[in-house]
Amino acid sequence: MENILVTAIGSFSADIVIKDLKRHGYKVIGTDINQKELIVDAYNVDKFYRSPYASNENEYLRFLKEIITREKINYVIPLTDFEIDVINKHREKIENNDCIVCISDIDSINICRNKMKTYQKLKDNDISTCIPTFLLSLIDDFREFKYPLVLKPYEGRSSQGLIYIETYKELIESIKKIDTSKYICQPKINGIVVTVDVIRDPHTNQTVSISRKEMLRTLNGAGTSVYIFKDLRLDVLVDEITNVLGVKGCVNFEFIYNENDDCYYFIECNPRFSGGVEFSCIAGYDMVINHLNIFKNKKIDKLYEIKNQYIARKYEEYVTFVNE
Repeated sequence: MENILVTAIGSFSADIVIKDLKRHGYKVIGTDINQKELIVDAYNVDKFYRSPYASNENEYLRFLKEIITREKINYVIPLTDFEIDVINKHREKIENNDCIVCISDIDSINICRNKMKTYQKLKDNDISTCIPTFLLSLIDDFREFKYPLVLKPYEGRSSQGLIYIETYKELIESIKKIDTSKYICQPKINGIVVTVDVIRDPHTNQTVSISRKEMLRTLNGAGTSVYIFKDLRLDVLVDEITNVLGVKGCVNFEFIYNENDDCYYFIECNPRFSGGVEFSCIAGYDMVINHLNIFKNKKIDKLYEIKNQYIARKYEEYVTFVNE
């Protein structure tokens, strides 16, 4: 039996990742920054450890190395951006001959986790559906822009720090309150959010993608009711972007679909499982095991017919601990 460490098991994607791995016979060790009683999936893993914050890099890295050694971990699957940033930065301290971190390569992650670098990389490779992106600190005259605009941290996550700007006056007021050196500026595109779970095997250049329109979503950008659909134009665009960004395994792309233009505008690539990856698994493709298989040098499954369908998520309550 192989041992897999899954981090941040209080996150949206954790449930399907844990269920799928255990169903295939893996021993799953879970971590989270919160205590066990606050995390339902802490009771679904084979062993749970409370993690320090990844922002304390030295303590977090010591914690990971201790768990990897103690539990004889073969694969690490991090589920949040912040942890991926730290792990990617210090791979040589975590990976060894017996333990592999299941994320894209260093350069790919560095590009994907920086929205300005992502835009420049795609633009340089003639991906035409990128939203024009500018570093806020380098803009000389804000009056040249057409409104509305969107301001966001170029290394942001989960819609944190997102600011919508309707007028020049609002923009001037907003930039007084933020560190402009860390923000990008884009025209606001109206439309529906489309998330694509995509998996790429860099050895064969095979990609599989499943797209969904997010009909209802939380304020931090997690879809709760979605429509799974197929659009060959989008599949081709996704294939092009995965190759340009050099991703490995399962990642997720976000687009805005504008009906007037009949165009999918690329927003970002999150180099991890999406919060709604279970939607893709329910629709008919096992993103979790195929992601792992890429890092085990196994072939990924082909995608067979996926039917257009609505899938909705619900929340359930569990008693995790009772004081006698």
